[in-house]
Amino acid sequence: MKIARTDRIVITGGAGFLGGFVVEILRARGYQNIFIPRRKDFDLTSEADVRRLYHEQRPDIVMHLAAEVGGIGANRDNPGRFFFANLAMGLHLIEHARINKIKKFLQVGTICAYPKFTPVPFREAELWNGYPEETNAPYGVAKKSLLVMCQSYRQQYGLNAIYLLPVNLYGPRDNFHPHSSHVIPALVRKCVEARLAGAKQITAWGTGAVSREFLYVEDCAEGLVLALENYDSPEPMNLGSGREITIKNLTELVARLSRFEGQIIWDPTKPDGQPRRCLDVSRARDTIGFSARTSLEDGLLKTITWFESHLHELTERDYSHAAG
Repeated sequence: MKIARTDRIVITGGAGFLGGFVVEILRARGYQNIFIPRRKDFDLTSEADVRRLYHEQRPDIVMHLAAEVGGIGANRDNPGRFFFANLAMGLHLIEHARINKIKKFLQVGTICAYPKFTPVPFREAELWNGYPEETNAPYGVAKKSLLVMCQSYRQQYGLNAIYLLPVNLYGPRDNFHPHSSHVIPALVRKCVEARLAGAKQITAWGTGAVSREFLYVEDCAEGLVLALENYDSPEPMNLGSGREITIKNLTELVARLSRFEGQIIWDPTKPDGQPRRCLDVSRARDTIGFSARTSLEDGLLKTITWFESHLHELTERDYSHAAG
């Protein structure tokens, strides 16, 4: 069943980092019948609230982008919460998608679901060939369980549920909080603040030897909309740039683009995380015509520019949260 521009679309996480760009792209493509549930109104870990969401909004399509997530530090501090919250949200949303016989359910997974020592580039077929990297395994396993749920509900109930695996995202409007941010916003903040303070050095986590792949957030949003319109397979699909960079080289690049000229000190007592992370993106290219358009350097420049223009309000917000 093809989706229509008039379909009612519920987007969980639609006010978040990725979700905001997805909403903008959908509206630009003529989808206007969109509802974004807010946490204060709907606790998606509660089945009663999810039941009420479906009852009140009567969606034709659900895009489940909401997640409780953070960097290595946040994952180490909240393994139980991250497992419960991410599993519970998906569990209730998929079950009530079945009950309400909706047209399509789009589930966003996580690259953290891949085994720790997945051969590079990561192929979707490798998802079950090992256990995820320990620091984010609870989050990764919870999200991977939702792939099984999507596939089994398709098989038994005919639910058109698709599952996308975006690689590490970055860009404007990201989470730049010092404790919970991912690697790129954390590095951007460190480098910009160090430059403004006249600091002579910054400290970076780990050894810098591990590698990562990054996808600019607007590119990912475009990929999700393409999948919503054109992908109906039970098989999971990677969304990425297909380009890998070591954390050392990334840190030096962020420092240069941020105009920080001091020294970078590595703290090997901090965890590196997964040794390598780079995706095989051929399925998305061949099935929905998706290819990342934004180079890492261009995306980083846009991210740094946005952060610098919002630095004061972000710092004020962090201070007020800490005080509260």
